[in-house]
Amino acid sequence: MRRITYGPHPDQYAELTLPAGSGGVPRGTVAVVHGGFWRPAYDCALGRPLATDLAARGWAVWNVEYRRGVGAAATCGDVAAAIASLREHAPAHGLPLHRVVGLGHSAGGHLVARAAAQPGSPLTHVVAQAGVLDLAAAHREHLGDGAVEAFLGHPPGAAEAALDPVAQVPLAVPVRCVHARADDVVPLTQSEEYVARARAAGGDADLLVVEDDLADPHMALVDPDSPAWARTVDLLAGLG
Repeated sequence: MRRITYGPHPDQYAELTLPAGSGGVPRGTVAVVHGGFWRPAYDCALGRPLATDLAARGWAVWNVEYRRGVGAAATCGDVAAAIASLREHAPAHGLPLHRVVGLGHSAGGHLVARAAAQPGSPLTHVVAQAGVLDLAAAHREHLGDGAVEAFLGHPPGAAEAALDPVAQVPLAVPVRCVHARADDVVPLTQSEEYVARARAAGGDADLLVVEDDLADPHMALVDPDSPAWARTVDLLAGLG
């Protein structure tokens, strides 16, 4: 694992993990963006087990850290910048850019989808795992004990359209949502309604619902030993 900065702040970095002994080009690059409702208590350590597992399967992994608790514009800007910097670092590290998947869990799903909407993004696919994809609905349902209002600094309104994935549909790249039916942290409706809106707008979007009986349906999606993660890995392998 190599730590590479994309900005001057201590939290503006990504951890690059490459496949070991593959003898060839990685099958693609996965930009992992952790969740935690945009709060400082959570960091890219959440993505390290995924990076290890994906690298063992032949993927190059860009595990993104970003500033939390500093306002929505700064946080969203960091993730977009971290992903955009893949173009700069790809030649030196042999990172393939023909397939660049943004893989985001929970609030990370929001950040990846928002980054994919930015001009010049290198992302070719988005995979949102239990993503917070509709900020207004998340605020109404008081997800994360008021996490959306804390993130924005006020209740969401029309001015937040540029920060809200559901207002950005359709994306120019395919979006695949993975969600456990029993998730009570970020409800399945977040993914269902996003996919419905994206399809209605002409976008390429689909939803994989995990039906397994999981002890922690929200965090199982980022547990490399869970059946939910196995389904996500299969989905990644099938991306064209």
